[in-house]
Amino acid sequence: MPKFHDKADALRKPGWLKIRLHRTSDYADVRRIVEKHELHTICSSGRCPNQAECWSRRTATFMILGEICTRGCRFCATQTGRPLAPDADADEPRRVAESAALMKLRHVVVTSVTRDDLPDGGAHHWAATVEAVRQQNPDAAIELLIPDFDARPDLLDVVIAPKPDIIGHNIETVERLTPLVRSKATYRTSLETLRHLSERGAVTKSGLMVGLGESDEEVLQTLHDLRQAGVGIVTLGQYLRPSLEHYPVAAYIAPEKFDWYRLRALEMGFSYCASAPLVRSSYMAEEALRKAKGSEA
Repeated sequence: MPKFHDKADALRKPGWLKIRLHRTSDYADVRRIVEKHELHTICSSGRCPNQAECWSRRTATFMILGEICTRGCRFCATQTGRPLAPDADADEPRRVAESAALMKLRHVVVTSVTRDDLPDGGAHHWAATVEAVRQQNPDAAIELLIPDFDARPDLLDVVIAPKPDIIGHNIETVERLTPLVRSKATYRTSLETLRHLSERGAVTKSGLMVGLGESDEEVLQTLHDLRQAGVGIVTLGQYLRPSLEHYPVAAYIAPEKFDWYRLRALEMGFSYCASAPLVRSSYMAEEALRKAKGSEA
C-alpha cells in the first residue's frame, strides 16, 4: 500500500477528539472473555476510539471469519491478505454465542472481514452465527454489519433468513471519493445491497466517514441516496487515519457540523442518526434500535 504525504499530515487533532479512558473492572472482564475464547473484535482490529468506553459498558463488536480481509481499503486498519479457510474456525459461532452470554449482552453486534475468496462470501457462516447467538441469548437483540456480498440477492437472503434485528452495511464515503478510499467496493453496489435488505423487510443501517475531502452537498446527497434505498438508521463520524500508509485526513470536522448533519438526516426521515466526531457504526447501537422500533410503532 503506498504512503500518502501532503499538508494534511501536519494537521493536529483538535481537543474534541481526545479520548477518555474507561479502564474499569467491566473493561477487564470483557477483555478476559474475548481473549479466553480467542475471538476477534473490530474494536481492536479497527482501532476503534470507543473500545475502552464500550467494553466498560460490557459491549463489544465481534468480528467473524478471521481477521484478514481480501480487500485493501485505504481507510481501514484491518489486515489485508489471504485468509484461512472458514473450516479452520467452524466452532466460531458457538464461541461468539457463549461469549455474548458470559458478557450478559442485551445487544450483540457482529461484523466480519470481506471474504471474496469464498464462493458464498461467508454468508452461511454469518447465518450460523446468528442462529447460535439467538439460541444462547434469546432475549438479546442481534445486529449485523455485513460486507456487500457483491449485492448478490441469493447470498444476502441467506444472511436475512435467521432474522437479525438490524442489518447494517456501510457506504463509507461519498460517491466521488469511493474509488479513492475503497478497493473493490463501489458506491452503487453498496446502495443495491442496502436496497435489497430493505425490500426484504430488514431494519437497515449504514454509516459514512467525513473529513476525507467531501463537501456538505455530497454528504447530503449520500444521505438522500441512503434514504431512497430504504435505510432507516445512519451514523456519521470523523475519519481518523490509522497510519501514514492510509488515506490522509483532509479536515477535522467540528462538532457543530456533525449536529447539523444529524438534523438534516432526521429531516430526511431517518428514524435515528448518531453524528459526532467519535461515532462509529455500532456506537450506542441499543439506542438506535429502540428509536427504529419506536418509529415503526
